[in-house]
Amino acid sequence: MNPNWVWSAPKALAFMPTIMWVRSDGGNVPNNAVPGGKDGGEKTYIGRAEHKGDLIPAKVVASHGCCYVSYAGGEHRYENYEILVFDGASVHWVASSGGSVPGRAVEGGRTSSGEKLYIGRTHHEGTVTVGKIQPSHECLYIPYGGCEHRYTGYEALALQ
Repeated sequence: MNPNWVWSAPKALAFMPTIMWVRSDGGNVPNNAVPGGKDGGEKTYIGRAEHKGDLIPAKVVASHGCCYVSYAGGEHRYENYEILVFDGASVHWVASSGGSVPGRAVEGGRTSSGEKLYIGRTHHEGTVTVGKIQPSHECLYIPYGGCEHRYTGYEALALQ
């Protein structure tokens, strides 16, 4: 065994790209926020908010001053939320379906019963809209136009 490997490890790990959640409100979007889609030509971002005991992935629309989550058939608005930011991390969207997610999928929240929710997106009425992948329901749910919409084909966010 090479005794020098212990000394070189900290140098190799000095910069580890990361993604993290930061608190935000009122449509404020940090410079390093992860974009998630487009709506009416405006970039939207990946957020999350608490709703009825669940922490749910959301779309952040800066011009609306809020984020939107989908839940029980509806679209719910929150002015206080967390937004996903990255520091050199490389993420990509992977075609997925039926509630499945790729390896290294980014967890976006959890239900009150502990089920992991992942970040997904799909095309809907001329937009690309972010929402929650709920594996037990075998789909992606997105908030749009006051309603929750269900898709079995979607893209999932994953680390490269």
